[in-house]
Amino acid sequence: MAARTRTSVLERGADGSCVTLSVIPGGLRVITESVPGARSASVGIWVGVGSVDETPKLAGASHYLEHLLFKGTTHRTGHEIASAIDAVGGELNAFTAHEYTCFYAHVLASSAELAVDIVCDVVLDAVIDGADVDVERQVILEEISMRDDDPEDTLGDAFAAALFAGHPVASPVIGSEQSILGMSRAQVAGYYRRRYSPERMVVSVAGGVDHGDVVRWVRKSFGDRLSADAQPEAPRVGRGRARAMSDVLVVERDTEQAHLCIGVPAPGRSDPDRYAMSVLAAALGGGMSSRLFRTIREERGLAYSCYAATSGYADVGSFSVYAGCQPENLGTVTTLISRELAAVAERGLETEELVRVHGQLAGGLILGLEDTESKMSRIGKNLLVRNEFRSVSDELAAIAAVGAAEVAALAGTLLTKPLTAAVVGPYAAQTDLPPELTALTGMSVADASKPSTVAATAAGASKGRRRRRVG
Repeated sequence: MAARTRTSVLERGADGSCVTLSVIPGGLRVITESVPGARSASVGIWVGVGSVDETPKLAGASHYLEHLLFKGTTHRTGHEIASAIDAVGGELNAFTAHEYTCFYAHVLASSAELAVDIVCDVVLDAVIDGADVDVERQVILEEISMRDDDPEDTLGDAFAAALFAGHPVASPVIGSEQSILGMSRAQVAGYYRRRYSPERMVVSVAGGVDHGDVVRWVRKSFGDRLSADAQPEAPRVGRGRARAMSDVLVVERDTEQAHLCIGVPAPGRSDPDRYAMSVLAAALGGGMSSRLFRTIREERGLAYSCYAATSGYADVGSFSVYAGCQPENLGTVTTLISRELAAVAERGLETEELVRVHGQLAGGLILGLEDTESKMSRIGKNLLVRNEFRSVSDELAAIAAVGAAEVAALAGTLLTKPLTAAVVGPYAAQTDLPPELTALTGMSVADASKPSTVAATAAGASKGRRRRRVG
């Protein structure tokens, strides 16, 4: 008996929108959010392939493919792909992450069928010509140079390397100059053929479209690739253990500011505490009323940008704080961060603070889904990386359910872990950093914030420190 397409409605919105999922023979998942009255549509193909799937020799291959698939297919040249999208006023792009890659288009709803055809063509039928591999090799090397010129981008990779040492997410998505220079056309093409299969993909479309039409367009584009035997690949599970560094990872750059990221390992993206962690991050550094923004920027003017953030992967995550400041203020900024972290770890959040953050997160979630591209991203990524689909109502309810006791318990656990830090700025080595920072890493904020600890560390640092002038 032939396998059938299984279709189910996952979510209905108050505005008449409807999220519908079809699982097609071959393991391909097609999910849409039909939005009545929408004049645009966003089409995406989410592929469960990212940098964590690469060997050291293929570091950066997933991102390399992101570039190469737009260079031409068996049906269109790269110029024809670009011209077709430009002719309807659309946008075509892609991005690569540690655990997935997404190719997407944003067009008028009347051009949704064309967008589905083009995005499917790009993902499924790329030629990967040798000449294109060489051209894009140089483009990616330029991209690596751009990353190195941007201190915040450099800091992000450095902090991941320090916090997730030994785990696949510790390596940059973009790869390294050495791996990109050493990668051959045959290696990239082989990686493409092995990894890009329908059961690893989710097609997500949002906007002024009908689900049945989208399924018909997708089936036409995928053709005989849809084997009745294949099933959707299950969400990714963890691949390793991270071993956070106890020292500050220093990246020397001739910058006007010192860029600091400090944090701790946190649960992965499916952990039940993820909502409490979002509340904690928002309270500490999620807006103009947050503790860190108020203390460091508004009251003392020591930084323009200061915020808290979270990340979540299949089995690991992070809770971190970023600040950019004048090098001479780095010690003071570090002390202020540690005091706020210690206060939350000890006493949790105030009731008024919790109410405000609930409203901030709920409002941000809803306002962030005003456009079809955001809707496409939410439903596509949600389906690819989780065992269950989470509706907007589910997310809002989970945020509202986070209580003060839950946040206090999480803060007491999370912020008493040893801290890890990375710094980008005019420092040749760890010995050039202020003692307030070197005192903080490798121990909890509760211990590091004690005056006796800081004084002892500062005394030891000044005794053994060799001052360098960085030109």
